[in-house]
Amino acid sequence: MSRNTKKKSDKERAKSASSRRDSHRSGRNSKGPKIAASVEGVVSMNRDGLGFVTVPEMTESIFIPVNKMRGALNGDYVRVNVLRRRRPQSGKIEGEIACVLQRSRKPHIGILVVRKRDVWAIVESRVMPYDIRIMCEPENLPTIGGLKAENGDKVAVLVKDWPKSSAEPLGVIVDVLGTPGENDTEMHSILAEYNLPYRFEPEVENAAESISELITDKDIAARKDFRGVTTFTIDPSDAKDFDDALSYRKLDNGNYEVGIHIADVTHYVQPGSPVDREAFDRGTSVYLVDRTIPMLPEKLCNKLCSLRPHEDKLCFSAVFELNDKAKVIKSWFGRTVINSDYRFDYEQAQQIIETKEGPLAGEICKLHELADCLRKERFSKGAMNFERPEMKVIVDEKGKPIDVKQKISVDSNWLIEEFMLLANRGVAEHVAKHCKAKDPTFVYRIHDNPNPEKIEELRKFAHNFKHEMGDTGNPKKIAKSLNELMGSVKDLPEEGAIQMMALRSMARACYSTDNIGHYGLAFTFYTHFTSPIRRYPDMMAHRLLAMYMDGGKSQDKVYYEECCKHASEREQLATEAERASVKYKMVEYMQDKVDQEFDGTVSGLTEWGIYVEIEPTKIEGMISLRDMTNDCFVFDQENYRSVSKANGRILTLGDKVRIRVLRANLEQKLLDFELLPEEKASV
Repeated sequence: MSRNTKKKSDKERAKSASSRRDSHRSGRNSKGPKIAASVEGVVSMNRDGLGFVTVPEMTESIFIPVNKMRGALNGDYVRVNVLRRRRPQSGKIEGEIACVLQRSRKPHIGILVVRKRDVWAIVESRVMPYDIRIMCEPENLPTIGGLKAENGDKVAVLVKDWPKSSAEPLGVIVDVLGTPGENDTEMHSILAEYNLPYRFEPEVENAAESISELITDKDIAARKDFRGVTTFTIDPSDAKDFDDALSYRKLDNGNYEVGIHIADVTHYVQPGSPVDREAFDRGTSVYLVDRTIPMLPEKLCNKLCSLRPHEDKLCFSAVFELNDKAKVIKSWFGRTVINSDYRFDYEQAQQIIETKEGPLAGEICKLHELADCLRKERFSKGAMNFERPEMKVIVDEKGKPIDVKQKISVDSNWLIEEFMLLANRGVAEHVAKHCKAKDPTFVYRIHDNPNPEKIEELRKFAHNFKHEMGDTGNPKKIAKSLNELMGSVKDLPEEGAIQMMALRSMARACYSTDNIGHYGLAFTFYTHFTSPIRRYPDMMAHRLLAMYMDGGKSQDKVYYEECCKHASEREQLATEAERASVKYKMVEYMQDKVDQEFDGTVSGLTEWGIYVEIEPTKIEGMISLRDMTNDCFVFDQENYRSVSKANGRILTLGDKVRIRVLRANLEQKLLDFELLPEEKASV
């Protein structure tokens, strides 16, 4: 069924289906060019039906023309025949799909349309150019999560097959999301699209409710008691769960004892229980623009494991003795009981740091000094000292976006961050060096060295702006050169563009039992220990640390490596969903601004368009090259720029432009811009 089903006649629909069938089946029996190799990888698809297959052992993706897709769809795992020729215009490696090895487990989101005996999902997506025929009769539409699927509903559909005899892929409804356009429906749609749950099954909720809240004398006797030590939390003003607290006291020898106390989630969540299985499957909490989808049910994350003030709470703690320069003299790890004296938000803590007045002012100001020492030490050892500005969409009580502002990190944020880093590093180092188990299996948070080829691309790009990078002969020198480069471009027009290129040269952090260190933080040992309420790897780290402290043997490495892989995948899906929710709300924010003009900065260049971030919101849209009527820009990949055929105007990353908003497509989360003449661009 075509995308514009409601407007087309049966004759037009039949013609569209016939054309699609021809494209789908095209090339199945043709001999074609010679094959260079067969490889396996994952398909990425664009809205025109073109495919790009990513193969782990290849640095370049493989281009797949529409008539060589052979039924493969976005996210499918496929076998590809790599052709001996390259694309004439782009020089890209070209291939053809040999077969689909595994269909994607991520559903597609569409509007349910029932026509007589036929049922369809009409899909509007940047990665799905086809609609899906539903494999059921109209009278057998499913009820899921208490909602009965009805004509016009938004649904999540999983593609099961695309046989040669069908003009469209065939699928089944896996979730009923509600009425299109409603805020809850659209947020649930984003979660469903990334195969992320947005509700707990009754079995999990009931299991959580049955967990005892009682802290017994036996529980306390088995722990170090910190209830008499000054302890507090610092969190966002709208936080509902407080999973970390700091304790502070000055020692008789002049040093300082700082405790990082983390909610003891694994005391309440037993391995293999319904709550534990659900937490493992989710892997992480998900933070959308207007809501949090927790990893654990509310009783755990907002009650039992929330370190609320003036309540006894069970923790797993990392306690450090520091001298005046924040050097670690000794450390202790173990289970504790605390009673927090005070709950601060970041704004309150910041005011205390700035004015040196307020509750616990002496303690907070001293911790700030120690955190500053830790931060400086980290950067001196090669930690990355740059990050892209992060924007926050402000929504009203109904989820409607009303503003877009930049998130600003202040000293109170860094105070907490540095002590969390200290705890994570300390735990990882303790397990690796000091536990009795031989070669202990552990869950590390790792970050590989930058890609040398991308570093060279960055060097060339910076040179275009007359900025030179220093020595990049080894990873430590790369870090020093990157930090120096970021310092030299600060507050210059090209800062954002060079920052973006630098971040693209970085590897993605992940979880692994094989410790290679954390490049971005310049740590040899690093784990995630400080957020077990919202990250399952932290729960694994707690359990492993407890086992080894009790004299246990090293655990099954193969099993934990699979767990790490799963957690990394879930983290990536959550990140993508979070970005999708931000993008959706940004497009929604721009809906009433169509035809308005804005200043912007070129943020990306491709052969099909020029991406622009408008000021001051940093909202990104695309100037489609095929939409241009008065000009034609050609993408120069070697020099990473687009050049006008009409007047020779050159656009590259960081250039200032003036645009008009043409379209705001909520379903596809896309903004289309029009490039205005050069004389309109702000300098």
